Amino acid sequence: MNSILKKLDRIAHSPWYWWFYILSGLASLAIALYFQYQRHELPCIMCIQVRMWIALLIIVCVVGLLTRQIKIPNLLMQFFVVLIAIGLVDRSYQLLGTERGFIISDCGFSLGLPAWLALDKWFPWLFGVETSCGYTPVLAFGITMAEALMVLSLALFAGSLLVSLGSLLSMKINRGRK
Repeated sequence: MNSILKKLDRIAHSPWYWWFYILSGLASLAIALYFQYQRHELPCIMCIQVRMWIALLIIVCVVGLLTRQIKIPNLLMQFFVVLIAIGLVDRSYQLLGTERGFIISDCGFSLGLPAWLALDKWFPWLFGVETSCGYTPVLAFGITMAEALMVLSLALFAGSLLVSLGSLLSMKINRGRK
């Protein structure tokens, strides 16, 4: 058990851990923009909320990368990644439910952001709501974007929670030995 915790703690402090999430987030946004501008699949409010969570993930992971060698900030950034993953799971579930019809959702065109955080006004090319909710495009092999987001957000949650708990427990064990 101790060796597993040490490995998880090593992962949490590795630059590759943080780079993986940064590059995955950037790839996710690039895919979304490709579908929006090349395939003309316009984003709904929930799609934009997913983009906002992914943008926040990228920012937190950049901070995590820069502070990875400092235990408390590293653990704090890991905790934020877990919270972001929970937000992504929620939005992905809502999007999938709307697409499949097991959630009846009223989707408007306003993100409802405060004036001091007008992302849709500052970056309309990335955060502008352009259609109502209903379906997401098929990515490949009949898998829709909502289905892929659900699986990926659950994987992010499971992976980040595992690394966070491993790092936290490893820190407690090491502190107890001193």
